[in-house]
Amino acid sequence: MMAKQPEPVHVVKERRDKALAALVSSVPYVGFLGIQFERRGDELTATLPYRDMLIGNPILPALHGGATAAFLEVAAIIELGWANLWGKIEGGEIDPSEIEVQNLPRLPKTIDFTVDYLRTGLPRDAYARARINRAGRRYASVHVEGWQDNRSRLFVQATGHFLMPESADGVE
Repeated sequence: MMAKQPEPVHVVKERRDKALAALVSSVPYVGFLGIQFERRGDELTATLPYRDMLIGNPILPALHGGATAAFLEVAAIIELGWANLWGKIEGGEIDPSEIEVQNLPRLPKTIDFTVDYLRTGLPRDAYARARINRAGRRYASVHVEGWQDNRSRLFVQATGHFLMPESADGVE
């Protein structure tokens, strides 16, 4: 019996990118803010491209705190959703070639989200990376770091707690 040939890497990458695009497009606010996600394996980096509408204080000018907080919260939710989706894709539960927005697993719901503004957000692109501290069946804790020009010089960070979708009504 002949062993099945592995798929070409570019085919696997295209399917994973399509799955991430479906996940991101399932949150309309992501499109409104213009947030983009870059995937390297299972690691995501969120980008908030600078636009004038994001300025909260035009005298400084500084990014609006609400837009900054929303950016970090979206990064955390997409990270949790992607970790869940990635696990199901890698485990063979979901075929990534069949993923559409309407048949994605539900996203977690925010319980609380605490933001630490470390310095002024400048009028330029911002980046964020979320790290899942704990993800159980019912509850998850995520830490998010945001930077602009230098990854080691954060301008904002946040910690959020989320209700995982399976626990919301007892079914997935």
